[in-house]
Amino acid sequence: VQLVESGGGLVQPGGSLRLSCAASGFTFSHSGMSWYRQAPGKEREWVAVITRAGDNTNYLDSVKGRFIISRDNAKSTVYLQMNSLKPEDTAVYYCHSPTFGSWGQGTQVIVSS
Repeated sequence: VQLVESGGGLVQPGGSLRLSCAASGFTFSHSGMSWYRQAPGKEREWVAVITRAGDNTNYLDSVKGRFIISRDNAKSTVYLQMNSLKPEDTAVYYCHSPTFGSWGQGTQVIVSS
């Protein structure tokens, strides 16, 4: 089971980034998928979740209306579209399969002017 995140980087406040997480080694459509983040000196926190079919989503209150989680089961990939980014969104972002207990290696997002 492998999850590989990509798409992080440095962006100015108010900007956007799209994170991707490519899955392999398991039947992707059998797992809901989540994004988490961990800021420096803080505990890892849950950010968003999407159901197996992609028909239901839920978000951390502080990202509601700014972030969108989606998935493409044909490509075994989950996405996190992040808009109106704020400095407090700076963190390493991880994707996670609750069903299979797997984590990616993370991708760094830095929001700074």
